[in-house]
Amino acid sequence: MTASVVGIDIGKGSVRAVELSSSRQDKPTIVRYHQVELPVGAVNRGEVLEPNTVAAALKQLWSAGGFKTKRVVLGMGNHRVLARELTVPKTSMKLIREALPYQVQDLLPLPVADALLDFYPLSESAGDTGPQVNGLLIAAVKEAVLGNVRAVELAGLTPIDVDLIPFALSRVTRRGETTDGAVVQIDVGAGTTSVVICVAGVPQFVRFIPTGGGDLTQALADRLVIDLAEAETLKRSLGLAATGNVSENPAAAIIIHEVTVELLNSLRNTVNYFINTRNQVSVTRIVLTGGGAQLHGFGEALGEMTRIPVFVPDAVGTLSLGRGVDASALKSTMGTYLVALGLALGSKA
Repeated sequence: MTASVVGIDIGKGSVRAVELSSSRQDKPTIVRYHQVELPVGAVNRGEVLEPNTVAAALKQLWSAGGFKTKRVVLGMGNHRVLARELTVPKTSMKLIREALPYQVQDLLPLPVADALLDFYPLSESAGDTGPQVNGLLIAAVKEAVLGNVRAVELAGLTPIDVDLIPFALSRVTRRGETTDGAVVQIDVGAGTTSVVICVAGVPQFVRFIPTGGGDLTQALADRLVIDLAEAETLKRSLGLAATGNVSENPAAAIIIHEVTVELLNSLRNTVNYFINTRNQVSVTRIVLTGGGAQLHGFGEALGEMTRIPVFVPDAVGTLSLGRGVDASALKSTMGTYLVALGLALGSKA
């Protein structure tokens, strides 16, 4: 029997999972996928605050979704994760990782003892003292990661890896495509927006912006003095495009415009920073994912502000589907399972 693995995406309002078999082959098979809702307050910006509540939801997810394995991969990607460029002397990856705590304290906003560290190599070059490796330092707040791991273990599952969510998404969106220049992958979640820029499929730059679609909903609720459910409905019905015609609800339209433009400006500045610091690299496209990006008019506004074509990925066509997995039904989910899928695709076990 072919071993399978499940990628788990723990979001603010729901937990989603995708089970893959043959995840390390050229065309893995999606065996099953499912999601269950989470109560308000159980998770905030991808960080589990109520482990027992999330564990109960995971048990419900496994039962309702019919998942057959307990081997899972978790994702991290919020304001408690940091990515920085780092150059180190060339040696084995084992020795590079062992030396990180002694080399990176000045790069971190917290004590090394409170962080989980990893290094993602990108290229090699010649330094003044010999060969060196250029890459990305990945640092996550240990407490945040262990909180998510604890919830999964309480559900009786076995975490075999913790992966960076932007890396997981880039793994999905680049499948089956060859693109010249750099590709910007932007994922707008409920509380965090991640940006990863890849060249030839290899991540070169990562940034997390602590703002997402949930912040717009909260702003509408607070400033219009309405409940969150009403604010979410209002946000979806108006969208960003409606700000040109404010007759239906001018106050809401103004709020949507103000909050969304702030995020769009941050995204434009992030892309411009990458372009300005790497003059030899041109950005050819933006790949847009995430529930927050489904705000009507968001993609069009992002394309106008950056002057870069914006695309929505279709990962289903590059994968095999198991019996009982309906391709049209999966596509109709509007990419909500891409994170979980990318996490499963990255499994090394």
